[in-house]
Amino acid sequence: MSDEYTPNAVELATELAIAWLGNPNNRVAADDVPAFLEKMHRTVTELAQGSSPGQATEDGGPQQEYPPAVSVRKSLGSKDHIISLIDGKPYKTLRRHLSGHGLTPEQYRERYNLKADYPMVAENYSAARREMAHKIGLGRQGREAKTAAAAAAPATKTKRAPLRPKFK
Repeated sequence: MSDEYTPNAVELATELAIAWLGNPNNRVAADDVPAFLEKMHRTVTELAQGSSPGQATEDGGPQQEYPPAVSVRKSLGSKDHIISLIDGKPYKTLRRHLSGHGLTPEQYRERYNLKADYPMVAENYSAARREMAHKIGLGRQGREAKTAAAAAAPATKTKRAPLRPKFK
């Protein structure tokens, strides 16, 4: 008789979920907990069966389909925010949200079949940041220095005698 402990997938998924949700750095809404538990159970079951969660199918395509939380049109419906296709929540910028899900903007666009010019920052937020940057002078110093150098260059160009080395 073997003394090996083999927990079932439900127990293991529950313990992992409790540990993850018990971490004070992880913030999860109460409504998202059942979906998280289901995903954890599915992942543990797949791992126990010997297949990996993101494994590709025989035809080379991805195994998991990612249905968007909202339509692409609705995600860009407001100029104040962009609604995430992952969770349906509004964000001024998607970059940090995507990195929390382990995605780059390119992977996000590929996952949901978005065009390459799909924005990652809300239009009004981008305009406010641009206006603030202009107000505090970002980028102006370089332009002013180039303009001043171009204006001063023709006035100071005089013919100089070549320098001679001082050898004794």
